[in-house]
Amino acid sequence: MTDAPVWPVMTVAEAHAQLTAPGQRFEMEEKVIRGVLTRTWKNAPPTLRDVLLSGRTFGEREFLINENERVTYEAYARATLTLAHRLAADGVKKGDRVAVIMRNLPEWPVTFWAGILLGAIVTPLNAWWTGAELEYGLADSGTKVAFVDDERLERLADHLKNLPDLERVYVSRLSEARGDGRVSRLEDVIGKPNAWKALADLPMPDVAIDPEDDATILYTSGTTGKPKGALGTHRNMTSNIMASGIAAARNFLRAGQPLPESDPHKLPQRCTLLVVPMFHATGLSANLSPSMNAGGKIVMMRRWEPEAAMRLIEAEKVGSTGGVPTIAWQLIEHPAREKYDLSSLTAVSYGGAPSAPELVRKIVEVFPASQPGNGWGMTETTATFTSHLGKDYSVRPESAGPAAPVGEMQIRDAADGVTILPEGAVGELWVKGPQVVKLYWNKPEATAETFVDGWLRTGDLARIDEEGFLFIIDRAKDMLIRGGENIYCVEVENVLYDHPDVMDAALVGVPHKTLGEEPAAIVHLKPGGTATQADLRAWVRERLAGFKVPVKVVFWPETLPRNANGKILKTELKKVFEE
Repeated sequence: MTDAPVWPVMTVAEAHAQLTAPGQRFEMEEKVIRGVLTRTWKNAPPTLRDVLLSGRTFGEREFLINENERVTYEAYARATLTLAHRLAADGVKKGDRVAVIMRNLPEWPVTFWAGILLGAIVTPLNAWWTGAELEYGLADSGTKVAFVDDERLERLADHLKNLPDLERVYVSRLSEARGDGRVSRLEDVIGKPNAWKALADLPMPDVAIDPEDDATILYTSGTTGKPKGALGTHRNMTSNIMASGIAAARNFLRAGQPLPESDPHKLPQRCTLLVVPMFHATGLSANLSPSMNAGGKIVMMRRWEPEAAMRLIEAEKVGSTGGVPTIAWQLIEHPAREKYDLSSLTAVSYGGAPSAPELVRKIVEVFPASQPGNGWGMTETTATFTSHLGKDYSVRPESAGPAAPVGEMQIRDAADGVTILPEGAVGELWVKGPQVVKLYWNKPEATAETFVDGWLRTGDLARIDEEGFLFIIDRAKDMLIRGGENIYCVEVENVLYDHPDVMDAALVGVPHKTLGEEPAAIVHLKPGGTATQADLRAWVRERLAGFKVPVKVVFWPETLPRNANGKILKTELKKVFEE
């Protein structure tokens, strides 16, 4: 009888030291970034332009799959270059803002990278936002050219008159003309996806782009009720490409296994079913960019539907999917699962929402060939900051994993924001690294509060164990996460307060098995107020994105309970929904 293999054969620190040694793929170097000495990846693509160039080396490999549309890397590159030249003719210059507002379509990465190639700051806006929310994002960012799909144009049509700085709007899949003279069809420039391969091979725009140049503005909901634009650099974006790779390599070393081949040209193509939006840091930075850099295939869905997803996994031999715990649960529990060959799945990963330790056990049980994975990150960390995979995740299912070695984490006293607490103590998580964004666009006060000497104050309460594994305990900010979407309570509460019948309002999170949590409201009406639950839900739905609408509204007979400082006692109010 042989002894069971010892695991782990080395610590996380030992694995990282081996992987980042001089001459290795994940070698690090220190750079002074905005006056702060920062660890960086020596071999990361310098800019997002280099990511596109890397993808193009895969030529006739398929890159983007959307229903009956199949786009190769070469076809994608030609469409992107064609559009970049049109933007240059439109007067787009380095530093101008170019917005992308559409659902996941092959046109999404084309429009994004067309702006990137000109040195523009590309601003993906949340495609679930209302017209008023989209108007705010376009006005706040000072967008010059926007790319939208037909559905988003319908929401924006009545708001265009309020956006004088918006010079052009290109619309993908426009069924009928709407808007004003600034609106034109994207297909008139690049044609339809299956025809992109016939476009001319145009030269790369002659624009100098540096790793520290501004690249993106990604909006995150704000505690003041208005979203904040996180301004990210090219280095922020490309750092994530290495973070996902080193997490997988670390797992091999800790298991005592040799590192696999790392040259994607010598490996079978990796296929990802991308069901999280590209406008999120997770979809863009943790999925799309690494896939493009390594010649992977991205399969898209119009909307998430578990059985349709299983058909795609079988047909396209999908290797990885996920994004939020909802997706994993629905694949596991679907009654039709046994009808499909899902053996190609080797990774089911998620983050962005609380997940039960039971989920990792279920993934291992139902998909034995698949590695479960989760992690922690924020829009402000350009997605992934910690990664947790395979055996490490099974052993510590409540953890979000260790940071990539370029990242640093500290637990500080939440009150003073300065005192560093000892190992295992709970406090506020502060992080530093090349993936932390530069600032909040047009928000100097919020920037000063959040970004301090290269460190990001996350607002999450956490602890770090003796081996560097992160455990998120709670959120210091008044926020909940529904299926990966941040909902800042004050934003919804402000809308409720605007209703003429509402005297007092509070939003709390109620547990949900697959979404993590959902928003619910407790409301006290003014004397004579007659608003119903349906009235208040409709009121919020007219003003905010659908995912922010309370699933329940409970009416409180008196002013909501508060502490001595006047703060609403939400822990008490949550008990209303525990019955």
